[in-house]
Amino acid sequence: QVQLVESGGRLVQAGDSLRLSCAASGGTLGNYAMGWFRQASGPEREFVGVMSSTWNGGRTYYADSVKGRFTISRDNAKNTVYLQMNSLKPEDTAVYYCTARTRGSGTNYYIRPGDYDYWGQGTQVTVSS
Repeated sequence: QVQLVESGGRLVQAGDSLRLSCAASGGTLGNYAMGWFRQASGPEREFVGVMSSTWNGGRTYYADSVKGRFTISRDNAKNTVYLQMNSLKPEDTAVYYCTARTRGSGTNYYIRPGDYDYWGQGTQVTVSS
């Protein structure tokens, strides 16, 4: 059973930067595709970005809304994935979730919540204007 714990969310001002962390236990993050989603108002979670597993190259793919501003990275020694967020905007305000796909992954980019198997509890990011 993989457990994911996000941290780093807080209140920031527009234009600021913030780094979220997602620490894992019960599994090796490098073996999985790791995604970040966010949920503002409403029931649906919005895809933010994904990093493929290490043996699939650790490649990244981002939603258009964050491309060029957000970056996913992974520290295998710490078994932690990060989401670096720059030039934050008020519309980035949401609860951010990290998620792991443990059922096996190929070279596809997984952008739907149903593509993933484990989720963290989320961390709140609030961007004031």
